Amino acid sequence: MKQNTRPAWLIAAAFAAGIAAFSAVAGCTHADAIRTELSPFAARVLSSTAAASERSSATTDSIQLTNAPTPRLAFATVDTVQDELSEADRPAPMNGLCPADMASVDDRFCVDKFEASLLEVLPGGEERSYPFYMPVEGHKVRAVSQKGVYPQGYISGKEAAGACKASGKRLCKPQEWRNACKGPEKQTYGYGNERKPGTCNDNGRSPIGFYFAPNIADGSAFSSNKIMNDPQLNQLPGTLAETGSHEGCTNGYGVHDMVGNIHEWVDDPKGTFQGGYYLDVEKNGDGCGYTTDAHEVWYHDYSTGFRCCADVAQ
Repeated sequence: MKQNTRPAWLIAAAFAAGIAAFSAVAGCTHADAIRTELSPFAARVLSSTAAASERSSATTDSIQLTNAPTPRLAFATVDTVQDELSEADRPAPMNGLCPADMASVDDRFCVDKFEASLLEVLPGGEERSYPFYMPVEGHKVRAVSQKGVYPQGYISGKEAAGACKASGKRLCKPQEWRNACKGPEKQTYGYGNERKPGTCNDNGRSPIGFYFAPNIADGSAFSSNKIMNDPQLNQLPGTLAETGSHEGCTNGYGVHDMVGNIHEWVDDPKGTFQGGYYLDVEKNGDGCGYTTDAHEVWYHDYSTGFRCCADVAQ
């Protein structure tokens, strides 16, 4: 007998969707009666569907058009918990076998669509945005993947792995990272085989040159941990960019900014980050082939960031 290999949550979600459609015709009284006969999980799915419908209706009634500009986001926001992989029984909407904040790479693994930003987890369980320009020693943080925020720098490979784990994810393996970067077309820069400066954030200004020119002249700048982790560096205009702001820096998988913007740690116990950053995407390899392995996993500076991967849902 052929076994049904579809995940239980997928079957329940499909069933609940059918019930929701029936409810629209039969009315709320019938829906309430049906809900009492469902399994607890299916009942939760149906209740969530109904609540979402009510919220959508209320929002539609109150929308007013405006010419005011959309506020510019700088930090990760706290309202992203619903997109995290740790909610094992949440159906992943319209995204293959991956959660909504991740892209599916041929249904073999999931990768964050955007470079990671951080939320700090406070002693009472509350969460707040963590400054992207500060090191994270002594803070309990977890990774989120959002568009329109500044990604986290100043983080070590070990800390990046912990932030992924805290969100039910993991660092990408080096080959996974390269595959995701090249896209289904297997192109050197993701968007193409030839570099087009400015398509990604790959030709920014040097913040160390701006703030610490005398230290560069005497040879002390790049060996100074204090200088390399100065909070001013990634706040200088023309350096770090908000995630997704370079719209052409993507590929057929729908991942963004894998070339340039900020280096991304991968799962290598010897210490490796890939992809380049806003000053360099070619010195240690071209685009998706860019690899730096000269630092231990405990190392961090203004240019080191990350994104997370995860196994597909089973």
